[in-house]
Amino acid sequence: MEQHQSILELHPGLVWGFAVTVVIMLLLDLGVFNKKSHEVSSKEATIWSIVWISLSMVFSGVVYWVFNQAEGHALAVEKFTQYQAAYWIEKALSVDNLFVFILVFGFFKVPKFLHHKVLFWGIIGALIFRAIFIFAGVELINLTYLPEMNIFGHPVRINVVMTLFGLFLVYAGIKSWGDGDDDDDEDYSNTAGAKLIKSFWKVSDNYDGDKFFTVQNGIKMATPLLVVVGVIEFTDVLFAVDSIPAIFAISNDPFILYTSNIFAILGLRSLYFLLANFIHMFSKLPYGLAIILAFIGVKMLIAPWIHIPSPISLGIVGGVLVLSVLVSIMFPDKKDDEEKEKLEEN
Repeated sequence: MEQHQSILELHPGLVWGFAVTVVIMLLLDLGVFNKKSHEVSSKEATIWSIVWISLSMVFSGVVYWVFNQAEGHALAVEKFTQYQAAYWIEKALSVDNLFVFILVFGFFKVPKFLHHKVLFWGIIGALIFRAIFIFAGVELINLTYLPEMNIFGHPVRINVVMTLFGLFLVYAGIKSWGDGDDDDDEDYSNTAGAKLIKSFWKVSDNYDGDKFFTVQNGIKMATPLLVVVGVIEFTDVLFAVDSIPAIFAISNDPFILYTSNIFAILGLRSLYFLLANFIHMFSKLPYGLAIILAFIGVKMLIAPWIHIPSPISLGIVGGVLVLSVLVSIMFPDKKDDEEKEKLEEN
């Protein structure tokens, strides 16, 4: 990938602006609008979804403005579309993760008024882990370019990590094709996240309101709510194994990747509450996501010879997503009604 001046160098204030915006929004979310645990209504979820998507779109406009001022329209469009492509790839793959959230909440019988608190603390962990994965990943990629060589008559520089990521994403896309029901019978109480919590504390049998810890017979114990947070955190780490390599195919600017990723993740909670009762309507989405993963993998593998511009990548990703949703609505699964009944029971 061609190196350009980083947005960190162009406008350091934008970094602080992003950080302050995220912190203020999280404080408002937890300390003002959701000070007391409650069941999130569809209206509230819709408002927050609009807020987060609007913020992310405004930020992408700021990215365009900064680069347009410093290096011209062409690079500004490239950076803008890189941000948009990375954002919508993360958003699309996040929807697939909502299926797992629903299964986890159903498995642990988490009361609906506690769902928001679990997802909030899960996203706090995601902010930290995504920063580690993205910034370390970019540095690793920069260190693993092979010397220039002549292949098929063209001088190229192959990147070992990007090639491995590309092969993995093609494999993940093929493997995930129609593989959406494998998690239905999983025992989430035995996942690494749950085992980690249980290794530090004894866990009570019942919830104690929205508390993570309780005292029983003079013994401080973790509640099942903390176990659920651990499971959600572990699930997000596994989810990042697909999504983080995918966005490396879009850009090598860690700030573009991190900001787009975080805005997509921050909007995941409201999207969950908005789509939880309609998730059965997106039965064909896993197939679309499999195509996207495979496409991004191929894009990585052919990058030394053929560069697919970000606007084209954005168009392909958006087109596949829209098509998979339309097909889901036009040709719903026969078991959609059964799944809807299960979701309403949970």
